[in-house]
Amino acid sequence: MSASQVPLAPPPRARRMPYTVSLERRLEAPRRSWLITLVAVLVALVISGLMIALVGGDPIRSYVHIVGAAFGSPGVISDTLVKATPLILAGLACALAFRMRLWNIGVEGQYLMGAWGATAVVMVPLVPADAPAPVVLAAMAVAGFLSGAIWGSIPGLLKAYLKVNEIIVTLMLNYIALLFIQYWVFGPWSEGGFQMTRQFPRTAWLPRLSDFADSVPAFGGLTVHAGFLVALLAATIVWLVVRRSRWGFVIQLVGDSPNAARYAGVNIKRDIVLVFMASGGLAGLAGMSEVAGAVHRLQDTSPGYGFTAIIVAYLARFNPLGVVVAAILFAALILAGREIQPSGIPAMVQGIVLFCVIASDVLRRYSVRVQRAA
Repeated sequence: MSASQVPLAPPPRARRMPYTVSLERRLEAPRRSWLITLVAVLVALVISGLMIALVGGDPIRSYVHIVGAAFGSPGVISDTLVKATPLILAGLACALAFRMRLWNIGVEGQYLMGAWGATAVVMVPLVPADAPAPVVLAAMAVAGFLSGAIWGSIPGLLKAYLKVNEIIVTLMLNYIALLFIQYWVFGPWSEGGFQMTRQFPRTAWLPRLSDFADSVPAFGGLTVHAGFLVALLAATIVWLVVRRSRWGFVIQLVGDSPNAARYAGVNIKRDIVLVFMASGGLAGLAGMSEVAGAVHRLQDTSPGYGFTAIIVAYLARFNPLGVVVAAILFAALILAGREIQPSGIPAMVQGIVLFCVIASDVLRRYSVRVQRAA
């Protein structure tokens, strides 16, 4: 027998795992989906703690410091609520759009345009210089909302009528809005050539608790302003809209099944534009609350609230009332995290939380099935 005729040995059989793991799509969401979110946040905190330990920090002391620096006294609680105010409004803007599966990544730009619109009321001025504070603040709120809504209508119209990807459009509009702000604060509205406007008059300041310290001494030093009440009112209104109104049902229907919504006679194009405008208006109101309640002027720097609001909305599962809680927690992380070194730790924790919450969607949509291999 020649060498070419020698039979080859059969290839070795590959070893098979004794169990197989598969994912099966759930017919309905689990009843305790909030528990999955809570576990995801806990996992994120554990991972963040390991990262803090790797850079030589103490995770337990870091977390204890964050809690104490954000909620340890009435004064720091007040400062936390000030940070939470724009995050609540911007988070509501994200949550409203995301419920319709419209990925509005331009909340940061809409926030900036809202801040510009509110500032225009003072700098142009759009109201008489001697107008009382309620008139000035009402005009600033309307201008901020409309400026954000108009800026939000741009991706809405492009999405509805030209099928342009809203992620790209909204992301690019953020940079345009920032450059637009820079033109005004470095140019016509600049104070002495610095990258900021002059300070607003007192009639354009949202009232703080400390303003009533003469009547209630306990309010002394508390910086929380009326914008926080506006944010809570907005959260209540958005919750009623999405949970108790016909339009809220339409938003959910279009997000879940556009074909079913079209068959039911829903004007999808119109509602896409309206949702983008409402989302942009809420973001613009967040910008107004910041310039009128906290900084009292328009500045060049971007605080990044619009991007953080995306994490807030996801953590709240797009629930308007959950946005309030998530915004306060992230405000605490932002406020207390400034004292943690290295300085990038708070941003890292935010990113890990977002990653874990998004990953937990797999457990909400699919059930894990483990079975013995055949």
